[in-house]
Amino acid sequence: MDTRRRIALLVTTLALAPVALGGCTGSGPKSAGRSVARSVPPTLALTPASGTRDVPISAEIGTEAKNGKVTEVKVRDDKGRTVDGAMREDGTGWVPAKPLQNQRSYRAEVTVKNDSGQTATQNTTFTTMAKSTRQTITSTLYFAGNRTYGTAMPVTVAFDPGIPKEARAAVQRRLFVKTEPKQPGTWHWLDDGTQAYYRAPDFWKPGTMISVRAALEGLPIGKDRLGDAERTATSRIGNQVSLDIDNATKQMSVFRDGRLVRRIPVSLGKPSTPSSSGKMVIMEKHDFTTFDTRGEPDGGYVVDVEDAQRITWGGEFIHAAPWSEGDQGNTNVSHGCANVSSASADWLMGVTQVGDLVTVRGTEVPLTHGNGWTAWNISWEEFIRGSALPVPANLKPAPTPSAAPSAPAAVAPPTGRTPAPASSGSGG
Repeated sequence: MDTRRRIALLVTTLALAPVALGGCTGSGPKSAGRSVARSVPPTLALTPASGTRDVPISAEIGTEAKNGKVTEVKVRDDKGRTVDGAMREDGTGWVPAKPLQNQRSYRAEVTVKNDSGQTATQNTTFTTMAKSTRQTITSTLYFAGNRTYGTAMPVTVAFDPGIPKEARAAVQRRLFVKTEPKQPGTWHWLDDGTQAYYRAPDFWKPGTMISVRAALEGLPIGKDRLGDAERTATSRIGNQVSLDIDNATKQMSVFRDGRLVRRIPVSLGKPSTPSSSGKMVIMEKHDFTTFDTRGEPDGGYVVDVEDAQRITWGGEFIHAAPWSEGDQGNTNVSHGCANVSSASADWLMGVTQVGDLVTVRGTEVPLTHGNGWTAWNISWEEFIRGSALPVPANLKPAPTPSAAPSAPAAVAPPTGRTPAPASSGSGG
């Protein structure tokens, strides 16, 4: 190629370059003309509405946020003091850490923020009611603090009188259970509203910490009653222990951490006073107690017993019965209790915990729902039907692999006993 042609090609290339560059930059004005999507500003509505008077001391700050999430809640009383509390997990409200005071004014300032960083703040000021003369519903929390419970321990709240069906959702929303590590569950109401049980789909994992709050003080319940008190407790779940009693063999199998550790001969209820069959939970433990059935329809005896563990409200216990040791393992002679030898009863007291599962099989009568802490005596499907609030569809029991128990092993009786709560009751 001669020199003149090379120069011509170079000039042509240089002349075309601005055109190519112009093609790349030509899209700039077009993109600048496109509409840019803007985020929708967050909005927030609060309850109680500002200026509301006669608010119950159980009040919480209802937060209805749109296009954002609540990021901060500040509540102060009429003396400027900060009120502690926390948001509900579902974001629908902020719950004070303890009941508000009567005839006091409170101011709440709530901030909501969207994904783009835009914020909105709303305020509300309200005044609580005077101390009410309405009757209260008595509540009892069967979950004490600083204890070690078994893996089948349901959180149980009892009510006297029972909670009307139409009021159960409002009450259930004020019953809080937190677990560490997290193991969610739900509540189940007895038909008469006298008890509510909380459990997860599966047994608690050993080592789990459970914190309970029944925030019922001042809560309007039904047309003419209020909740009676604020009750809280935090306790730990211990090792897995379960007792399996078979009427066919008159033997109790004791499992610890899934391993069969001992078999114990038993004598159950005689035909006229049969033991209940079903899944129960140890409710109380007594080193010594007295069974007095003189006020019961089929009663009439008084007997002192040692090492007694309650499993029903109706008076069924596992306890030492030296008078029936000759019958244990072959004949049922009790008034409904599971009789064991004095040595076995003493050993069991050192092994079991309140909240351990007790399964009785093959007797003449089934366990009545509510006769004790019967949360495990029904299927999970039936249990969640007893909730007054919707239950997440993904809250289900884990698949359970079938495994045969290991062979019995000799175990030295452990030392130490669980403190026995004070209680009375019948048995036999």
